Amino acid sequence: MYKSDLSVKIGSATFKNPVMPASGAYDYFVNNANVFPMSELGAIMIKSVHRLERPGNPPRRVAEVTGGMLNSVGLPSIGIENFLKYDLPRYENMGTEVVLSIAGSEQHHYREVLEMLNDNPIVSAVELNFSCPNVGTGLAFSSDPRVLAETLKEARTATKLPLFVKLAPNVTDIRPTAKAAEDEGADAITVSNTWKAMKIDINTQKPVLGNTMGGMSGPAVKPQNMLLVWQAYDTVKIPIIASGGVSCWQDAIEYFMAGASMVQVGTMNFVNPMCMVEVIGGIDDYLASHDYKSLDDIRGIAHK
Repeated sequence: MYKSDLSVKIGSATFKNPVMPASGAYDYFVNNANVFPMSELGAIMIKSVHRLERPGNPPRRVAEVTGGMLNSVGLPSIGIENFLKYDLPRYENMGTEVVLSIAGSEQHHYREVLEMLNDNPIVSAVELNFSCPNVGTGLAFSSDPRVLAETLKEARTATKLPLFVKLAPNVTDIRPTAKAAEDEGADAITVSNTWKAMKIDINTQKPVLGNTMGGMSGPAVKPQNMLLVWQAYDTVKIPIIASGGVSCWQDAIEYFMAGASMVQVGTMNFVNPMCMVEVIGGIDDYLASHDYKSLDDIRGIAHK
């Protein structure tokens, strides 16, 4: 299928290639332009499902900024019970691995969601969204290593599925939270969620977003997230999934060289619907042109 071995193994899950959407950044059904088959992706990532039903934040929810976008969607959700009954069956036979992102307002919500999921065979792995910056005050479970450890420890008891812990970038140092995730049984860490940010409309003289603040994503955050991935690679031995500013295959290669095992594409999907397929092809061509046999040959190479 590829010129080189692009596969990545995380826990019990094996991904055919290292590219997936970021949570909430791709629609696989009604609003999907069907420009390519989902089977071309290394995995599909389902937008965060909350333990409870939630309306999300008031509009306006999205704003364009220089070098990216702000979003303050606020995790609207039909709740895990409705999701399992009505939505999850739609993801069967997608032709690639399915990763479910889950969220909660309380620590025990994550365990409860995983217990109800009951290691459903449709799902290959679960990403724990501990770090959404646009819910309430923006306080994230992954901002405090102790809280992260407690929440993950409880969640870990409820499933055998691989768990990805999505970390917040809005911390003084990413290394303590990365290590806490590894110590309490995470199979991988996602580095990272969006950066807290805001925008003011100079005509209305008010914040643009209905929630005042939101999360910034897009090409402008890539250098910051690159440093976080670099630091995490020097801190943990579990795989790192890089998320932040991937807009072309060169960005993905850079992340791999910093230590990432996989990448997520978010904002660029709204700009170029073919971005993820182009990134996969570019990675494969780069490895082959440099006589590399697999991603392992370049992972963390910039550290040497």
